[in-house]
Amino acid sequence: MLISITTGDIALITVEKSDPLSPDSQYLIEKLSAELAAITGDNGKSHFAPASMDEERSLWALAKDQQGKATGCGAIRPLTDNIAELKRMFSDRSAPGIGDALLVFLETAAQRMGYGAIWLATRRVNQRAIHFYEKNGYARIANYGPYKDREETVCFSKAL
Repeated sequence: MLISITTGDIALITVEKSDPLSPDSQYLIEKLSAELAAITGDNGKSHFAPASMDEERSLWALAKDQQGKATGCGAIRPLTDNIAELKRMFSDRSAPGIGDALLVFLETAAQRMGYGAIWLATRRVNQRAIHFYEKNGYARIANYGPYKDREETVCFSKAL
């Protein structure tokens, strides 16, 4: 599956399945980790390992601009049989629509894999992320799993 955001005949953003260990992926993971550390004080690495993308019904995706430069990343992995967890969503914000394209790609992939919902967690201080998920139809839910008693965390869900 490939998603392409175009203006006229020009593809501005493409999103496709990728390898989380590729140089482009690792570069974006490090950029995300640095940005999260600056916003929240935690780089977020303790809740994601690239090796988890080897699990069945997991997917790592990269967004690229028209020159082929990696501009965003994101992943889904199984939380339960029916719920995918969204992880490591990041856009370098070099062009409008990167995050939206990634999210559409991952939601579509999750639905095709048989998931009925996507859950995610972010920090309350990360207002940009909270606004993005709310704008895209995600609703707040009770904190789950490792985030259960973490007051600094807010969790979201979206039915697919």
